[in-house]
Amino acid sequence: MQNDQPKQNFGEPLEDFSLASVTRESVNAGPVSLSQRIEGKKGAVVVFWSSTCSHCVRYDKYHNAFEANHPELSLIVVASRHGETAESIRKAMADRKLTFTMVHDPDSKVARQWFTQQTPRAFLMDTGRSLLYRGAIDNYKYAEDPEFVPYLEPAIGEFLKGEPVSRQETASYGCAIFSVYYILPKAL
Repeated sequence: MQNDQPKQNFGEPLEDFSLASVTRESVNAGPVSLSQRIEGKKGAVVVFWSSTCSHCVRYDKYHNAFEANHPELSLIVVASRHGETAESIRKAMADRKLTFTMVHDPDSKVARQWFTQQTPRAFLMDTGRSLLYRGAIDNYKYAEDPEFVPYLEPAIGEFLKGEPVSRQETASYGCAIFSVYYILPKAL
């Protein structure tokens, strides 16, 4: 039986996108495209995110420092939770002092195209947008914890050394991007 369902294959290009920026400094800067942000870099990391996801909050510091720690890569964080507004994202960015590039996927269209159902979920790609890694950033432990296992950073390290990524995928976990609970009517 042949499966004609679309899918993401490692080594094949990820879908390009262009979404409105919600980064505090560039409120009126217009859309940000993945292909534009990856230009002149060795690759990029795209992270699907939500301002209300407790799992995402844990990575604020990591995301703020990402491009300083990896100047050869672009980071694009995609706010794609159903019902999340640009205003609520900007407020979270201001309150939490977030400085990374943030775009808004208001209809979760890019999240669906990228088969993403929860936040956070990370994707590492080369300059041709070829998928190298997808999944969790780590096992949701702190670095000081003896059980801490990073996933994204080793993949980045291997990629930047020109080595194949040894662990291409990990299960992601976190907050749902779309849930029937987000659209239930308000209590009377």
